Amino acid sequence: MSKSTFSTHHGMTDLLPGEIEQWQALEALIHETARRYHFQEIRTPVLEQTELIARGVGQLTDIVSKEMFTFDRGEDHYVLRPEGTAPVARAFVQHHLAQRGGTQRLYYIGPFFRAERPQKGRQRQFHQFGAELIGASGAIADVEIIAFMTAIYRQIGIQNTSLKLNSVGDPSSREAYRKALHAYFKPLAGKLSDISRNRLETNPMRILDSKEEQDQPLKAGAPKITDYLSATSLAHFESVRELLDQMDIPYDVDPFLVRGLDYYTETAFELTSPDLGSQDALGGGGRYDLLIEEVGGPSTPAVGFACGIERLMIACEALGISLAQPAGPDIYFVTRGEEAARWALKKMPELRNTGLVCTMDYSGRSLKAQMKDANRQQARFTVIVGEQELQENLFTLRDMVKSEESQVKSAEIADRVAIT
Repeated sequence: MSKSTFSTHHGMTDLLPGEIEQWQALEALIHETARRYHFQEIRTPVLEQTELIARGVGQLTDIVSKEMFTFDRGEDHYVLRPEGTAPVARAFVQHHLAQRGGTQRLYYIGPFFRAERPQKGRQRQFHQFGAELIGASGAIADVEIIAFMTAIYRQIGIQNTSLKLNSVGDPSSREAYRKALHAYFKPLAGKLSDISRNRLETNPMRILDSKEEQDQPLKAGAPKITDYLSATSLAHFESVRELLDQMDIPYDVDPFLVRGLDYYTETAFELTSPDLGSQDALGGGGRYDLLIEEVGGPSTPAVGFACGIERLMIACEALGISLAQPAGPDIYFVTRGEEAARWALKKMPELRNTGLVCTMDYSGRSLKAQMKDANRQQARFTVIVGEQELQENLFTLRDMVKSEESQVKSAEIADRVAIT
C-alpha cells in the first residue's frame, strides 16, 4: 500500500528558507517607512462576513461574482478576505476609530485570497501591503498616500516605474459618464469580448479595465471621463496634480484608468513597471468616500492603496535587487561526544543573550560531517568542543572566512566573535 502524499492547493505556494528572508526584509522596510510617515499597523481577520465584501467591493465586480472563497457554518456566511480595504473600513466602524480624533492613518501587510486562474505574479493566495488614510477629503490626503506608496518602491530601489493618474469623479460625474460609455459601446457590442459585453449593461466603466486584446482598439475611441467631471471633481483632480508636481512625483494622466472595485470615487492611481511584462501593475488605489457609509458607518472620506508583494518580488528579481542576503550563524558548535554536546547546549543561550546567532550539530555526526555542515550553513565561526577542551577550558575557535584558528576560553568566546 503506497503512502499518501500531499501538496499545496493550486495557486498557493510555500515560502521556504532562502526566499523568505527577502519577504522579511521587505516587511521590515514597510514597517520602517510606515513609522516615518506616521501610519499605524492594523491586522484584520483572514475570515470576514460575505455580505461585508459584497456590499463594500460591489456585487457586480469579478471578485464578488466569481473569485471569492466562501463557505457557511450554521447561520454565518464566511469569506476568505479577497482585499484589504473593506475589512479596514469594517474595523474603523466596529471599533469607533473616529472617536480617536483626527485622521486615521492605518497600514497592513498580509495574505488575501481570490479564486482566479493562477499565473506568474497572480496566485489564489497572494500577499499585499496597503494603507488607508481615513477622515480627510482634501487633495493633500491623496498625495500623501501616493507619496507613502512610491517611497517604499524608491527605498527598495525600483526606479523603473510609471504612476498612472485619473479621476473617476463623484457620483453625478460617474452617472453621466456611465451613460456616455453605454451610448458609445452599445453599437460596438458585437465586437466586444464576452466579458466586456456582459459589463455593458451592468457597469460599462469596467470595460475600460479590460485586458482582452479585441477590446483595446474599441476602448481607444471611448469618451474620456475628464470631459464629464463636475466642477467639484475637476477642481479636486487639478489640486492633486498640482501637489504631485510640487512634490516632484512624476505621473501620467490615463483617462481610461478606472480601477477594478466599485467603491472608488474621485482620484484613482496605479503604479506599473515594464519589468513585470504584460501584467505590469505593481499596485494602486484611490479615494473611496462612499465605502464607510456603505458598510454601516457615518459618511467618511478616505483614500488608500494596495500593492502586491509577489509582483514586487518579480520586479526585484528582474532588476537583480536583493533585499536581504541569507545569513549564516555566528557560531556553529562542533562537538565530540555527549558531554560536549550537553555543554554546547547549555552555552548557546548565554551567547544568544548577547545577540549572537548560534547552532550546533544535533545528530551526533562525525567531526568532518559537522565541519561540512557548518560550511554549508555559512557559519562565521566554529567552536570545537571535546573532552580535552572541557577539561582545560580551552577551545579551538575557527574563523571560517579567513581559515584561521585560535585558542579561547569559554568566557572569551562572545567577545572574540563579536569584535571580528
